[in-house]
Amino acid sequence: MTEVFSSSVLKVEQPRRGPYAKSRYKVLDGDGTVLAIAGETNEKGRAETLRTVFPGKSDLDARAVLLTTPDGEPLLVVDKLQGRALTEVRRPDGEAIGSFVTERIGRRYLVHDADAGVIGTVGVDLPRNNFEVVDRKGTKVAHVRKKWAGLATHLLTTADKYTVEIHDPVPEPLRTMAAMTAIAMDLNLHESKDIT
Repeated sequence: MTEVFSSSVLKVEQPRRGPYAKSRYKVLDGDGTVLAIAGETNEKGRAETLRTVFPGKSDLDARAVLLTTPDGEPLLVVDKLQGRALTEVRRPDGEAIGSFVTERIGRRYLVHDADAGVIGTVGVDLPRNNFEVVDRKGTKVAHVRKKWAGLATHLLTTADKYTVEIHDPVPEPLRTMAAMTAIAMDLNLHESKDIT
């Protein structure tokens, strides 16, 4: 795990933008210091951009974000592949850290290490606002909470705010995966903001 995310409390925020804006995030520590920023890594062609704008982003579309320090040093890539089955977390050089694999769409995800071994799970509540990360023994290692910002904000913007509480000590790579749970779940469950 990079030292950047060593805080036991992280906040993940998206700027308030329209429903078709690119995926962007800020990761802050519990005191509000910006630790990392993230933005989509791929450039889309005109046809793909139009398909994205009309009728809206699909949660089935592939999306990847690159997390960097505020100075631009690459840290991690969170890559949601096409569909809903797999979201990978990698180092910028492509080395795998782990993945979130859908067990029950929108309700439960298996957390794998780089060798595809199960190291934990993410349980999701019914409104998809609380995410509990547990290890293989069933011990809770992190809790991620999405703040409800109101119906208009939820439907019409990408502005989401998450709090990540990590119950240290958590061994690697599960700790890194717990820290990235907010972004992974947002890409899978909340980022589409489909109007249709």
